Amino acid sequence: MRPLPNRRRKNRGISLGLFALCLAAARCLQSQGVSLYIPQAAINATVKENILLSVEYSCVGVPTIEWKYTSNWGVQKIVEWKPGTQANISQSHKDRVCTFDNGSIQLFSVGVSDSGCYIITVTEHLGSSQLGSIVLHVSEILYEDLHFVAVFLAFLAAVAAVLISLMWFCNKCAYKFQRKRRHKLKESKTEEIELQDVEC
Repeated sequence: MRPLPNRRRKNRGISLGLFALCLAAARCLQSQGVSLYIPQAAINATVKENILLSVEYSCVGVPTIEWKYTSNWGVQKIVEWKPGTQANISQSHKDRVCTFDNGSIQLFSVGVSDSGCYIITVTEHLGSSQLGSIVLHVSEILYEDLHFVAVFLAFLAAVAAVLISLMWFCNKCAYKFQRKRRHKLKESKTEEIELQDVEC
């Protein structure tokens, strides 16, 4: 009856060894998978600006990199390529996208309609993949509006200055006119008094 416990110990040792081996293999497979680093997950830009959607990846072999654009209108594929090969750029982004071997892309002359979420998928040749996203917000330049407001305010200030000058000039003229009129009234009154005195 004593040999039975030895078998159980051997079975436990074998199962623990297999578990440790599986765990080590899983860690090795995990370390060989794709890792993706996105330094800036949200970007604010203005219209007509060139924007770099920067990423870095690491994996074994040459992966396939795909960028998609999602917005309120749905999902749209931008570009797909393998580093070192020609990129397959969608018709909507032709001449507006530049790809880099590290997985980054540059968008030229962005507009308000380019605001949304950009999703990158890096797929290894073994099948493992990693997703990442960058949110882009594009706003219009307000300088033209501010320039218009500044010119309009300058025009209003000039009109106000002209009106103030006219009012001052009119006030001076009215004061001189009233002074002459008073002077004439005084002279006419004194003449009337003198006439009355002479008649008396």
